[in-house]
Amino acid sequence: MERIAPSHIDWRSVVLVPLLAVFTALVIGALIIVLTEGPDDVVPAYVALFRGAFVGISAISETLTAATPLIIAGLSVALGFRAGLFNIGVEGQMTVGGMAAVFAGFALSGLPLVIHLPLAILAGFIGGAIWGGIPGWLRAQTGAHEVITTIMLNFIAYRLIDYLLKQPAIIREGRFDPISKDVLPSARLPQLLDWITPSLRLHGGFILALLLAWGIWWLLFRSTIGFEFRAVGSNPSAAAYAGMSVTATTVLVMAIAGGLGGLAGANQTLGVLYSVSPGFTSGIGFDAIALALLGRSHPGGVVLAGLLFGALRAGGQVMQVRSGVGIDLITVVQALIIVFIAAPALVRALYRVRAGEGAGQLTRGWSA
Repeated sequence: MERIAPSHIDWRSVVLVPLLAVFTALVIGALIIVLTEGPDDVVPAYVALFRGAFVGISAISETLTAATPLIIAGLSVALGFRAGLFNIGVEGQMTVGGMAAVFAGFALSGLPLVIHLPLAILAGFIGGAIWGGIPGWLRAQTGAHEVITTIMLNFIAYRLIDYLLKQPAIIREGRFDPISKDVLPSARLPQLLDWITPSLRLHGGFILALLLAWGIWWLLFRSTIGFEFRAVGSNPSAAAYAGMSVTATTVLVMAIAGGLGGLAGANQTLGVLYSVSPGFTSGIGFDAIALALLGRSHPGGVVLAGLLFGALRAGGQVMQVRSGVGIDLITVVQALIIVFIAAPALVRALYRVRAGEGAGQLTRGWSA
């Protein structure tokens, strides 16, 4: 019981170690700039990174816009981790969910926004839930590992979208390149800051992401079914002995996680792109794995990690323009963060941080 609902939390491991991991990654990133660009470029590059992420309403808008799908997708992976499952198929779930949302967004015409938008969002969730439920069912019924099946379903989703984008009912009129019809205005997520200037892209998906984070927190830590999720993730044999259905839990967790992945795709197609084209997910589903690790599979941690990665994405573009340092550095920094998060003992050794009593519990959700 203590492993499933620990009474003590080692805040040094929860807060300090991730912060030190980020700091260490930035230091190594600075060394890379010194070696590749020169020592004089370090400060301008990081100043441009900070300004592009946080200074001004436009920078903040871009940071939050970039963070929104990352948060939703990160919640998908984190939920699976909590149940002992590795959902590496968020890219495919985003692809299918985004396509389903777009189809509902242009095929259902003549509806008011209060009806059309929820239907399009629901279509995205259902599409992702189906795509996530398939590997959950395969794991429960045949023992097929979800890592393999979700990876394979990613590729199937890519090719499925390629096929659908050639169909006359979906491809945009007058176009021969693979791009779908535009979502109708009644199915688009409302812009939140267009009253300031239309160029600000922050939309209602950010509010949806925060609500989803709260909902997943409540599900995991305040509901009976969430307790079963965590119990199965901690010890499936003990959970089964206690009368919990490991099979049903596995399918349900993967379906909900897939639905969250579908919502991340719907966020992009209903709030930013308004259409589907190949590769519209931009690797967000794979970044979600890093977010779940950085956030310790906790919804609050995923939100903070999403904001960090959103800031790196938004600031990285400005850094490249203003300082000339390639945006690939941001990918390196993100990878280094994950390396240090995955090796907390190394961070503690570097900075002489002692591990508390609850340290061993923190990696339980994702190391399983």
